[in-house]
Amino acid sequence: MRNKLLVSIAKSLLLARWKQTLVAAVGVTFSITMFITLLSFMSGLNDLLDGLILNRTAHVRIYNDIKPNKNQPINSNAAYKNAHNFIGSIKSDASRQAIYNSAAIMETIKKDTRVLGLSPKVTAQVFFNDGSIDITGSIFGINSTEESKLYHFDEYVTAGNSADLDNVSNGIILGKGLADKLLVGIGDAVQITTSKGDRFQLKVVGTFQSGIKDFDNVQSYASINTVQKILSVPKDYITSIQVKLKDITQAPKVAKEYEQLFQTDAEDIQTANSQFETGSSIRTLISYSVGITLLIVAGFGIYNILNMMIFEKMDSIAILKATGFSGNDVKRVFIYIAISIGFFGGIVGLLFGFGLSATIDQIPFNTASLPTIKTYPINYNPKFYMIGIVFSLITTYLAGWFPARKASKIDPVVIIRGK
Repeated sequence: MRNKLLVSIAKSLLLARWKQTLVAAVGVTFSITMFITLLSFMSGLNDLLDGLILNRTAHVRIYNDIKPNKNQPINSNAAYKNAHNFIGSIKSDASRQAIYNSAAIMETIKKDTRVLGLSPKVTAQVFFNDGSIDITGSIFGINSTEESKLYHFDEYVTAGNSADLDNVSNGIILGKGLADKLLVGIGDAVQITTSKGDRFQLKVVGTFQSGIKDFDNVQSYASINTVQKILSVPKDYITSIQVKLKDITQAPKVAKEYEQLFQTDAEDIQTANSQFETGSSIRTLISYSVGITLLIVAGFGIYNILNMMIFEKMDSIAILKATGFSGNDVKRVFIYIAISIGFFGGIVGLLFGFGLSATIDQIPFNTASLPTIKTYPINYNPKFYMIGIVFSLITTYLAGWFPARKASKIDPVVIIRGK
């Protein structure tokens, strides 16, 4: 009963100064609206950029790196065995680029419960023959089904079908930039020359755009069998194994385990793409900082309005305390006022934030480098809305607590005597 009465008093005070109340609520609404919109847009942008690189990058890549030979002839000489030898122009050792016993390694990885899937890859450096001009490029031999399933390869194929790599003999999917240089389209033939001087003719079955122009100018994709034929290597020739984990945070640990277990090189996604993760973290931090700053500014507005209300309602507060209401009761009245402003302003802010985000999501975003992106990226994560309303209530509570504490200490005798 007492709480109901205190709420009724808080409501009366709110309505008595409804213009000031409206201004405070609008401040909270604007802050929450911009908080939601900024986070949704910046998070959507992060997802877009991560999709260009991180989502198409293996969580763990197993390969054989090209390294200089550690066993140099001078180290075998007894006269220099215990000396520190400075050697320049060291040549790489004769180790093979292919992963030794790749079939057994893949079977072992598939049994790892931490692994979501894997995709083998064969890389070939070639020259694309354009009349008398040779264009340097790379052909990646892939399993199109696994690449599409794990790394969304089919989403970046803008012409043709990724499955045609396995269905069409000697098929190739060219990067859009490379296809434009060669002036070829689907159904046309391209001629390549390997580093050993062998020539092959391949049929174009599609083009892709990764969103990174430099990649699209040199990269192309074919089936694993096609690239193995180009390199004249056996069917167990695999240059790298792309592993995707169920938990990306486990990548550094898993990479070290695989490196020791399989005696190969292994690189985790955090090491390979640390600059992208840093950029995403900074953009998210900026969004949260701006949003929280707006809420704090709105909190100061509520603080000032409640202070003015207390000053103007000294008589009412004195009467309340004189008729038996305690200091805590008065404090609760003003805290109810602050929380009411934060709650209703926050709810309207969430609705406006969602509406503004949805509006931005419909704005056309057309760029030649990203044909699959049609509108500005927005992330409608419910977490942002929960954070928004919680921060709204906390900010307005703190903004109301200090004036409420001040009101609770008012001596009704002093106020009435002064009148």
